[in-house]
Amino acid sequence: MSPRMIQDVSILGVPMDLGADRRGVDMGPSAIRCAGLEQRLEEIGFTVHDEGDLVVRRAKTYSTVPESNLKYLYEIVRVNEELSEAVAAIAGQNRFPLVLGGDHSIAIGTLAGIARHRRNVGVIWYDAHGDVNTAETSPSGNIHGMALAVALGYGDPALTGIGGPAPKVKPENVVLVGSRSLDPGERKFLRDRGIAVFTMHEIDRLGISRVMEQAIEVAAKGTDGVHLSLDLDGLDPKEAPGVGTPVPAGIGLRESLLAMEILADAGVVTSAEFVEVNPTLDTRNETAKIAVELIASLLGERIL
Repeated sequence: MSPRMIQDVSILGVPMDLGADRRGVDMGPSAIRCAGLEQRLEEIGFTVHDEGDLVVRRAKTYSTVPESNLKYLYEIVRVNEELSEAVAAIAGQNRFPLVLGGDHSIAIGTLAGIARHRRNVGVIWYDAHGDVNTAETSPSGNIHGMALAVALGYGDPALTGIGGPAPKVKPENVVLVGSRSLDPGERKFLRDRGIAVFTMHEIDRLGISRVMEQAIEVAAKGTDGVHLSLDLDGLDPKEAPGVGTPVPAGIGLRESLLAMEILADAGVVTSAEFVEVNPTLDTRNETAKIAVELIASLLGERIL
C-alpha cells in the first residue's frame, strides 16, 4: 500500500547516538516532535499513533568483542532487534512506519522490520554519505557508516542477522541520492555491486526532478514498496546546520521538498525514517522544522 491508501501513521523514536562519534542525535526524535510533527500530519488527514521511543542504554564499552573495531556493537544490536520487531508490527497493522532518529545505524533495524513484512523492498538512501563501510573498510568503526552495507548482507554477523537472515535488500533495488562524501572502500563496494548512485554532480547536471524520476525507477522496479531513508545531512548545512556529520555543498531545501513531492506523487513509498538531527548543533530547532516540512511533503501535503 502507498501512503495515499494508508490513513494511519505510526511514529516511532529511536534516541540512538552510539553509532556516531558526535553526541546529540539522541535528542533528534524529541526535537522533531517539538517542531509540530503530529499536528502537521493530522492536518493532512492522517490518524497518527505516537508509539513513543525505544530505550537506548548508555553503553560503557565500545564493543563486546575485544578484537573488533565496531563501537558499541552489543547495544546497537539490541536496539535494532527491538526496532525490527516494532516496525514489523506497525507494518503488519497496515500503518505507515515513520521512524525518527537518532543516528543512521537505526536503519539496520528499520529495514530488517520492513523486510519481514515486504518480500522485496526498494530503498532510496538520501544522504551525503554512502554508509556502505564494513569493519574492514571503516576509518572510524562507527556503525552509522555501515547501515546500508549491513542491510545488503555485508558486515558483522551480529548486525546482518538482525531480524532474520541476510540480506534484507538487493543491490539492484537500492539507489543513493545526494552522495558527496564516500570513503575509498565505499566507492569500490558501490561499483562492484552496480548500485545506482546520484552524486551532487548528477543533481547539478540533471536537476532534482530527473534524478528522482530515475531513482524511483530503480527502487520501484519489481519491488512491493520503497523505503525512504533520509539523513538530514543530505541537505546543505547552510540550510540544515543541526546534523551530526555535515558536508558542504549539499542539496537545497527547495530541491529536497520537490524531491519529497515527486515521491508522494509516485505513490511508491511505504515506509520512511528521518535521522541525524542534532539539536545541540542547531539554531532555534531549524533542522527539526525542516524534517517536519520534508515529512509533510513526502506524505502528500500540498499548497493547493
